[in-house]
Amino acid sequence: MAAQIDRELEEYRTLMEVPDKFEEGFNLKTIVGALFLGFIMLPGSIYLGLVAGQDLGPAAEWVTIILFAEVARRSFTTLKRQEIYLLYYMAGTLVGMHGAIKVGGGPFGYMIYNAYLRVSPAFKGFGIADDIPLWVAPQADSYAITHRTFLHHDWVYAIIIGLIGAVLGRFSWLGLGYTLFRLCADYERLPFPMAPIAAQGATALAETTSREETWRWRVFSIGSMIGLTFGVFYVGIPALSGAVMAKPLQLLPIPWVDLTQNTEALLKATPTGFTCNLGSVLVGFVLPFWAVIGGFISAAGTMFVNPALHHFGMLKSWRPGMDTIQTSFVNSIDFYLSFGIGVSMAIAIIGFYQIAQALRTGKAARQAAAEHHRNIAPKDRGDFSPVLAIAMYVFSSIGYILLCIHLVPKFSWMFVAFFAFVFSPLNSYINARLQGLIGQAQSIPMVKEGVIILSGYKGIDIWFAPLPYFDYGGWAQKFREIELTGTKVTSIIKAEIFMFPLIYATSLLYWWFMWRLAPIPSHAYPYAQKMWHLNALQSGLWFTATMEGRSIFMQAWKPPVAIAGGVFALGSYAILSAFKLPTMLVYGIARGLGYMPHFVVPEIIGALLGRYYFMPRFGTQQWRRYATVLLAGFSCGMGLVGMGCVALAMISKSVTQMPF
Repeated sequence: MAAQIDRELEEYRTLMEVPDKFEEGFNLKTIVGALFLGFIMLPGSIYLGLVAGQDLGPAAEWVTIILFAEVARRSFTTLKRQEIYLLYYMAGTLVGMHGAIKVGGGPFGYMIYNAYLRVSPAFKGFGIADDIPLWVAPQADSYAITHRTFLHHDWVYAIIIGLIGAVLGRFSWLGLGYTLFRLCADYERLPFPMAPIAAQGATALAETTSREETWRWRVFSIGSMIGLTFGVFYVGIPALSGAVMAKPLQLLPIPWVDLTQNTEALLKATPTGFTCNLGSVLVGFVLPFWAVIGGFISAAGTMFVNPALHHFGMLKSWRPGMDTIQTSFVNSIDFYLSFGIGVSMAIAIIGFYQIAQALRTGKAARQAAAEHHRNIAPKDRGDFSPVLAIAMYVFSSIGYILLCIHLVPKFSWMFVAFFAFVFSPLNSYINARLQGLIGQAQSIPMVKEGVIILSGYKGIDIWFAPLPYFDYGGWAQKFREIELTGTKVTSIIKAEIFMFPLIYATSLLYWWFMWRLAPIPSHAYPYAQKMWHLNALQSGLWFTATMEGRSIFMQAWKPPVAIAGGVFALGSYAILSAFKLPTMLVYGIARGLGYMPHFVVPEIIGALLGRYYFMPRFGTQQWRRYATVLLAGFSCGMGLVGMGCVALAMISKSVTQMPF
């Protein structure tokens, strides 16, 4: 068995050979591409995220590369593989969204979100709105907040802190991420099974530089037309009507149809409903089938479990008349926060068990390979000294410690040093090895929250502090992708240096403009109006754990329920493993506990259609390729509608706000 696993790992490592020649990808073409992304794609991405929660990242990658490939072809030239990958990399960095609140495109989106927390009903209800420090957001009555502008001196402190944190962050991920790459890829010779697939996917976009039409272009075009058509109804009509009406017209409710109050007589304390976003169906095409099934089991189970828990007094805070967000929040306090923590801890234990198995299988073979190839790196790859990389990380870590001492002087710097020099390197190395061995990562959950709560610190400013709590394991795989595409490491460094001022300038320009068009969140931005409130409730619950007196978090924390969650997850994994059933169900169930059930319905529809209709018709591997490109095309179509709508909204608001 061990020999077979080692052969499979080596097959993954040789799936895509490292090129003999490395070239620079950063040049005038990629500079123009970055400017195109920053000034043309970014506003559409921000707008689409606020309106529909849609990520424009995949669309930006495709649109940018296809556009530049077509321009290159008509200019009797081509794009090199290195240039294509760098465009792919920059698109994901500049336009990609992050987190449940769908904020991307630089730091100013998070600043608007922090300003919202200052005046949010959730934080006011918790009694912590006025405790947000000034280096996070100005006071609620500040001119900067009431007039929705960044051009005010009250923002200076927050902007400077964000700028310092961004500089330290780049030193941090570059130093530790590159060190992990050299350690795991060059020294230990780990295969990184997902890196060849990702690298091939990026370089396959170069097919558009040829005059031959490929299946990727046809499938992408189909997805784009679906996205364009659906986007007109889902995003276009609300955006255009919002330009002339006080409340936008929504033919398809965003982000979901809420049926909680309609079903409360039968399904007590159970949030019910569904999203009308067709993109969730396409996501079901792409996600692992059993993970979707696990999420569906988790969501469907609440329809039977929640009424029973309410009957026995465990969901005691729910009251008739509550909507989805209110129901989800009070259920979290009563039961699901503790149960979810227990499940997360069990998932971490399972992950470490899988790491131990992976380390035992084929350890000798990898050690032999490491001895043979030790300290051998491809020539002209653009490498720099690992000692310099470690020094960069140490420098950034010291910077984080000094910054935290300045911002939260009463919080012991020893805890900050623990995150910087113990937990983050260890956690990153574990996940780099996981990525290198099995192509998956598993972080230890709730460490940051646990350290903050157990430290005894009082105040919510620590939750906003830039603690060096990181997982850079994914960057080891990212550098492996860079290597497989024949791109010099120096190209990424040059791209980051160029993108840093660009993303700050464009982030300020477009987030400020969106904020001036309408308050964020508001009826003009339906997704943000729902999800920002929910996220504020969830984060505020954690923040109360460090407040004086009996906090809401301590009321929500129930150790017996957490233990029950851990036993449930471990028991489920053991039973599934014993009967050789898909253990991915456990991960799906864990995902479902923290996932709004309204999105599960279309995802399960997509998963069932993909598995039982499209796979038999096209073949498993071919359908998986189709599904990925189809989703990218759909995202592109939705993104184009978003960009068109934001342009019309900008023109409309600019005209209506002119005095004459």
